[in-house]
Amino acid sequence: MAATAGCAAPHRDAAETTATSPSAAANADEEVPTTAPPQVVNVDEQDNQVTLSSLPARHDCHPLESMGGPVELPRVWAFKADDRPPSVPAPILRTTEGEDMEVTLDNTEGKRAHTVHFHGVTKKWKDDGVPTTTGITVEPGETHTYEIPANVPGTHLYHCHFQTHRHIDMGMYGILRVDPEGYEEADKEYFMTVKEWDSRLNRMMAGEDASYSPRDRHPDVFTINGKVAPRTLHPEKGSPMIVSQGDTVRVHYVNGGYMSHPLHIHNHRFERVEKDGGVVPEAARHEMDVTNVAPAERHTIEFEADAQPGIYLMHCHKVNHVMNGNSYPGGMLTGLVYEEAMDTDIFANLMEYAGYKG
Repeated sequence: MAATAGCAAPHRDAAETTATSPSAAANADEEVPTTAPPQVVNVDEQDNQVTLSSLPARHDCHPLESMGGPVELPRVWAFKADDRPPSVPAPILRTTEGEDMEVTLDNTEGKRAHTVHFHGVTKKWKDDGVPTTTGITVEPGETHTYEIPANVPGTHLYHCHFQTHRHIDMGMYGILRVDPEGYEEADKEYFMTVKEWDSRLNRMMAGEDASYSPRDRHPDVFTINGKVAPRTLHPEKGSPMIVSQGDTVRVHYVNGGYMSHPLHIHNHRFERVEKDGGVVPEAARHEMDVTNVAPAERHTIEFEADAQPGIYLMHCHKVNHVMNGNSYPGGMLTGLVYEEAMDTDIFANLMEYAGYKG
């Protein structure tokens, strides 16, 4: 059963116990880039082709000393799309129902084996991305192209499925969005991937004095789109939902972690209109202000920005997830920010916390 779950007996990526392993020590000597915010890649505009590769990077969740910071993951394995910068979460691959994508995993400069597995879409057996059931592993120095048909509209997850329990926790996960035919855009649309991290793994893989076991996982970093509050509120480097009064707002939630996260928006009622690529029938929809997103689930919600213009929180309601270490608030928290409130002293103070100038 372990093999069919994509957790083949470790070889090159053997389970680590301390930071003094040779691979960790070698990683510590590398000069690595810092991740950028995830970008949307419109694959339709690239002749239905995209190349993904992975490289070691440092990931700043909140680089300043305010509100429990700095918070960083000193080593992640970040996906990059084509010649774009690496990011955690990975780039958002966007396409249209009825299209066929060619996704090439380029591991020619890699140091460990990888694959790519896409949730939601129905594909050929060989393109499932699980090494133990397809026989296909993309080893260092190799490339492999997956044919991924966009035949299930909705919001989906993709991730590395080699030594899955560790590679996802090192940052190898992202969103696939398949827009249905005749897709009607909302006034404002946001993608939000939530994840919890046990930073001991990332510190160990950076060569620091830390030890980690997936059987003894204790998350201490809680992110939205890879950032923690207050960095999440940064309009350029974070993920606030910036709206104007009267906007229709659509948010695609994706859980890239291993814990459930009940996500709550203050002062606004929303409906869940999609789940895991399936449309929720109108008769089954109801107003709500919390949706509990389980691991790998995708919930799309819609609402109208009909409140008094201001700044309203969006956060996980497991309140200990809204912390940076022992500092509250922090962690898995961002905001619904009305444009009319962005010139207030309160918002200016928040931006000062987040490091935003101007």
